[in-house]
Amino acid sequence: MSEFTLNILGCGSATPSLRHLPACQVIDYRGSLMMIDCGEGAQLSMRRMGLKFSRLNHIFISHLHGDHCLGLPGLLSTLALHQKGGTLTVHTFADGAEMFGRIMDFFCRERTFDLQFNILDPSRRQIALDTPSLTVEAFPLRHRVPCVGYLFREKPKPLHLRGDMVKFHNIPVSQLKAIKEGADFVTPEGIVVPNNHLTTPADPAVSYAYCSDTIYDPTLAETVKGVDLLYHEATYADDCAQKARERFHSTASEAARVARDAGAGRLLLGHFSKAYPNEEQHLAEARTIFPTTDIAREGLTIPL
Repeated sequence: MSEFTLNILGCGSATPSLRHLPACQVIDYRGSLMMIDCGEGAQLSMRRMGLKFSRLNHIFISHLHGDHCLGLPGLLSTLALHQKGGTLTVHTFADGAEMFGRIMDFFCRERTFDLQFNILDPSRRQIALDTPSLTVEAFPLRHRVPCVGYLFREKPKPLHLRGDMVKFHNIPVSQLKAIKEGADFVTPEGIVVPNNHLTTPADPAVSYAYCSDTIYDPTLAETVKGVDLLYHEATYADDCAQKARERFHSTASEAARVARDAGAGRLLLGHFSKAYPNEEQHLAEARTIFPTTDIAREGLTIPL
């Protein structure tokens, strides 16, 4: 089972439709859940996808448009009803923390969990979350209101020990951690055993970037350079390129150019306008520029 899995709960734009729900994703990282945006219907989608409320510890909000955050009060209230314990951190701007704090104090004063807000500055890059194995960086996007994207990046993983060599050299357990981190082993007789005789290469670290609502911005490619999977909004196809610019959104082909210039491994399109009956046009236009493009859909699970 993948240690890093992306779950798509909603990939529509401003209003729900019969085909799509508003923006919401959940990353399952080593059994801990992190939500990105929280549009209406988020908690129902969690149930449909078998994502446990009790494992949700972080919610990252990209901006304060309703289709990205109006599901949050209902979700938090449900978590309290389910007697979720521990700490839940909502990463948002100062205005968001004040607004949602007041809503929760009015509707859900008796909470079973510690609700905390991590205040982000939408004008600069910053580390939103730093764990022993993962960092989450927030970075500015260009939209009609302050908006950020998020870059989830695993830290370098430890080397794999060769059990046969560990046994052959009778290496003490106390030294195994250092060897996995790259140290050589020195025998009691003073003989140095090189690390590459004792280990095999580490698994590659995985990265994922979430580019929420934004006008086409070629500088984003440098921010997400080399990312394994890039999610980029593609509200419109090329037939509505002018509308995209006026509303500070992107087209599918513009998202593809960002992925191409960033050297991304894969591109996932989302945030689709309800004006389109399907996303075939989006996909075709993007793949002419960046072939490894796919379409987000509710219920989609992607192991990274």
